[in-house]
Amino acid sequence: MANKLINLVNITKSYHNHVVLDDLNLYIRENEFLTLLGPSGCGKTTTLRLIGGFEQPDSGEIMFDDEDITSLAPNKRQVNTVFQKYALFTHMTIAENIAFGLKLKNKSRAYIDDKIKYALKLVNLDGFENRRPDSLSGGQQQRIAIARAIVNEPKVLLLDEPLGALDLKLRQDMQYELIRLKNELGITFIYVTHDQEEALTMSDTIVVMNQGYIQQIGTPEDIYNEPQNAFVADFIGDSNLIDSIMVEDRLVSFLDAKWKCVDEGFGSNTPVDVVIRPEDVILDAPGKGTIDGLVTHVIFKGVHYEMEVMANGFEWLVHSTIMHPVGEKVSIFVDPFNIQIMHKPESEDEEAGYVEE
Repeated sequence: MANKLINLVNITKSYHNHVVLDDLNLYIRENEFLTLLGPSGCGKTTTLRLIGGFEQPDSGEIMFDDEDITSLAPNKRQVNTVFQKYALFTHMTIAENIAFGLKLKNKSRAYIDDKIKYALKLVNLDGFENRRPDSLSGGQQQRIAIARAIVNEPKVLLLDEPLGALDLKLRQDMQYELIRLKNELGITFIYVTHDQEEALTMSDTIVVMNQGYIQQIGTPEDIYNEPQNAFVADFIGDSNLIDSIMVEDRLVSFLDAKWKCVDEGFGSNTPVDVVIRPEDVILDAPGKGTIDGLVTHVIFKGVHYEMEVMANGFEWLVHSTIMHPVGEKVSIFVDPFNIQIMHKPESEDEEAGYVEE
């Protein structure tokens, strides 16, 4: 298990009496690719800026390698930031852009030249030293921004939605590029995004945030397959979210039917939320599943068909490689293992916040 490199302890931050982070606690391990994921205004960028030293918390501590860096200036921290707007100096060459931070540190010419060559090779842009930023594509500019950050040998690279301005294909290419860079450099990446696919593709650990609270922390597999509340289930990928009653251990009732599941410990006749991923819904001939329904909508998505099925007053979202045409009568079956049971929040505060056990 890697060491804890960064530890945010009881962090609170407000802007104009609006609480952005409320008693946030989070640690980040050495050599981890950790993604802060959530909708706009959830506090993820503020968290990143606090780690980078661009903001100060109202209360709480930021520990780095067991040293309190809460009040330390950004240039005194062992972190570098890559922003969505790459902030390259257009009047400078690529080499001069990459060398900028090293010159401020009074590094020798030979050292700087070696670092420029190393960084450009690492981001697959050998020979671009004398080009200017405005002659590069968006993806190339993004790589130069990363090169400029890594030559300073930070222990942590902070990335604030750096792929947001790129088109889909280039964004996907850069996701794999960032994974490669992280593995080659052996440093910690802290990445901010609102794009769920991006987070699932690249991360070792995902921190899902909403309204200044951490909702869930886990691996991509944990977050997707075992969401801890309705917000996470709804935000990460597509899902069918259904009001239900936990009848007893391993038996849940919803949509006027009883369904076997594998969950225990929720009590008897307890209101719960059920989440079922669309790829886990199995369509069969009428009468063969648990409830019957009617296909109301079909879209071809390339890898699968996306269908909507109206059954017992609920519109199910279904992903399948087998197409059922609009108007076809079907039945719905879900493997008990794929029915996820979650506690219902008992208050608005509980709905917004997640307290780590």
